[in-house]
Amino acid sequence: MFLVKGVTVILATITMIEAQKRQGRFNIYVDGHYAFPVSENVLIDFRLFKGMEIDKALEEQLVAADDVSKAYNRALDYLSHQLRTEKEITDKLISLDIEPVTVEQTMKRLRELNLVDDSHYAISYVRTMMHTGDKGPRVIRQHLRQKGIGEKLIDDALQVYTPEDRLEIGTAVAEKLVKRYRRQAFGTQKQKIRQGLISRGFAVDEANQMLEALDLTPDVDEQQVLLAKQGEKMWHRYRTLGDSERRYKTKQALYRKGFKLDDISQWLADLGESAD
Repeated sequence: MFLVKGVTVILATITMIEAQKRQGRFNIYVDGHYAFPVSENVLIDFRLFKGMEIDKALEEQLVAADDVSKAYNRALDYLSHQLRTEKEITDKLISLDIEPVTVEQTMKRLRELNLVDDSHYAISYVRTMMHTGDKGPRVIRQHLRQKGIGEKLIDDALQVYTPEDRLEIGTAVAEKLVKRYRRQAFGTQKQKIRQGLISRGFAVDEANQMLEALDLTPDVDEQQVLLAKQGEKMWHRYRTLGDSERRYKTKQALYRKGFKLDDISQWLADLGESAD
């Protein structure tokens, strides 16, 4: 015991350092009694040894340092599976009921060791999405925002997704959508392909450019078959109406489905002739 600026400081002595069954963990005994555990890193950083005298303030430092060490190891385990953003790691540590001050100290250590880097993460994410996904810049931006990446870093990362890359990837997506909607009216087919590209994050003007690159042309025979099939359904649906209103309703419904007005009118005319 001694005085420091009029405050009595009580010293205790480390009487034993015992290795736990868990590798890299040690139990510290003070004055013959178990006091607290520490990691190997803390043991080394603070140069703890049997016979060393410690006070309450140093003990609190050791406990806090051990909390950071444990949180750091949890973060490393979380990072071992894949790259993570600062927000993802912070959220993970908080979900483990780790104190905010310990989380911040842990994040500081991860940054100092370059184990977390949102700029690097954003660029890697964009490149991965380019090579394995079917998303445009807008959706990628949304995903990165959700992961806590700042707008400036997102802007910088998206520079690697060039207009040429977007056209190539978007056109490939459009070709798949053509197969999905090939049994639709030609007008509807183009509309759904355009909507599909926009919903995946490509800009409207880019979607139009991708459609132009496909150089789509309708299969006249197939469109006539589709028109007849849909027309018969609509004609049957409105069977209780008078002839004039029935034709109007049928024409309106077929137009909404993407068929051309001239083709619809011709089909209705042929229908009238067959009825005669």
